[in-house]
Amino acid sequence: NTPEDLYRWIKGGDAAGLQVMVHAIGDRANAMLLDIFERVAGEHGQRDRRFRIEHAQHLAALDIPRFAKLGVIPSMQPYHAIDDGRWAEKYIGARIRTTYAFRSLLDSGARPAFGSDWYVAPPTPLEGIYAAVTRRTLDDRNSAGWVPEQKISVEEALRAYTTGAAYASFDESTRGVLSPGSAADFVLLERNIFEVPSEEIRNVRVLMTFVGGRKVFDRGKGS
Repeated sequence: NTPEDLYRWIKGGDAAGLQVMVHAIGDRANAMLLDIFERVAGEHGQRDRRFRIEHAQHLAALDIPRFAKLGVIPSMQPYHAIDDGRWAEKYIGARIRTTYAFRSLLDSGARPAFGSDWYVAPPTPLEGIYAAVTRRTLDDRNSAGWVPEQKISVEEALRAYTTGAAYASFDESTRGVLSPGSAADFVLLERNIFEVPSEEIRNVRVLMTFVGGRKVFDRGKGS
């Protein structure tokens, strides 16, 4: 398929009022998508479309500010950073500095949405928060963090998993926050992830899970 094929498909989806989400890994693929999103939005006029790029993994530095400028959501999976970080640098060299560029994207005004990419990666948000905050690769060779300048805080990672993810799916009025009128989806943790050492976040256990206000998991009862 060619870039013109992709343009045609995205244009058709946007014309039908769909929210268009496209998977992109490499820096050229991400740049091409940003170009097409910008072209389609310019042709179809202003609306709250919330284009998304799934993964937004390897980015050219000059493309990072374009996410905020164009209102494109980087839908990212932090676990891949501590997995791929073991070997990716030998393939792309210095371009690795803007791989999973959480810090740079946030600082430029983008609104990342975090997820898991399960079943390719573990489904647990705590594992992803740990990855975004520490960037310690699975081989434990990067104790200070792989590309440490791209680390973010626990609060920023949690927001990307909650309000960021809700915004990315047009659900911000009912999900992603605990407030009157919102869905009562939440977990009770055994420890406060804002207080434990960051390297221990992945080991914090969920004690209870509530969905729509109904308890669906209780560790104490083995359910």
